[in-house]
Amino acid sequence: MQDAPTGVLLMAYGTPDTPADVSAYYTNIRGGTTPSPEQVENLRMRYIRVGGRTPLTRITMATCSRLQDYLNAQPGANYRVYVGMKYWHPFITDTARQMQADGIRQVIALPLAPHYSRISIGGYRKYLDSAIAKLDDPPAVTFVDNWHMQPEFLDMIAEYVRTALRRHFPADVRERVKVMFTAHSLPTRIREWDDPYERQLMESSQAVAERVGLADWRFAWQSAGSTGETWIGPDVLDYLPTLEAEGVRYVLQVPIGFVSDHLEIINDVDIEAKGKAALLGMTLMRTKMPNASAAFIRTLAAVVAQHTPTPKDTVAIGAHA
Repeated sequence: MQDAPTGVLLMAYGTPDTPADVSAYYTNIRGGTTPSPEQVENLRMRYIRVGGRTPLTRITMATCSRLQDYLNAQPGANYRVYVGMKYWHPFITDTARQMQADGIRQVIALPLAPHYSRISIGGYRKYLDSAIAKLDDPPAVTFVDNWHMQPEFLDMIAEYVRTALRRHFPADVRERVKVMFTAHSLPTRIREWDDPYERQLMESSQAVAERVGLADWRFAWQSAGSTGETWIGPDVLDYLPTLEAEGVRYVLQVPIGFVSDHLEIINDVDIEAKGKAALLGMTLMRTKMPNASAAFIRTLAAVVAQHTPTPKDTVAIGAHA
């Protein structure tokens, strides 16, 4: 009898299917607290600006399918890959029940975000812990906290930077392009508990810059929430005037904290950041996203391979490695 496959749970934020779903989606994000009508309308309009929905769910499902095929092409491999979303369908809780129904005894839980923060990645772990605790016969779980220094990831982003510089900027201005790495801002209170998020982002940005040979690069934050608290800055929209004042006219934005085309990319970068740059007389382009590309599948497969338990490493059922 063949052993049960090792489960791989890819976890992402989730995205509403239509603008009509925004209120329910936003309520999920707020832990069940209903947002104000103004907050709902603001988010709904952002989705309408990008066509009503983003491709995040489709991309994540394609990543799931391609990763499973790639993993199982290796001799002796036996994996089954799943998707669980934090704030929309398919929810992590529903996927956990499905894994149990499928007889999965070991799970590698892999958030589709390279850098750890207690707020972001810790949130995925909290949702998964809650879902696993509700199962009658829970599997053993190996949770991947971060993979920001995975060589395949760094090589992939470095190649995206090289390609974008060649594709978007003429040779005579290429040396004047300022490369600006970005990631999702978080509340400054993460610094109270020495959260590694900022440090990990600087580490991976520096590693990519070294691969590309960038002597001077910048970092800014994007997509801060409207919670009434202070978020880490500078925000891209505030930082672009600083670059313009320095004489910078060409910017390549590298959203190193993200892996898919979703609202924070196709609205916050492609519409808002590019629009702000244009108003300043600047040209802003960005690198492409990994999405479900072959390079990203290889990256995820390498992470999975490193965290696949051997028989002697198996932890107690329901425990986390």
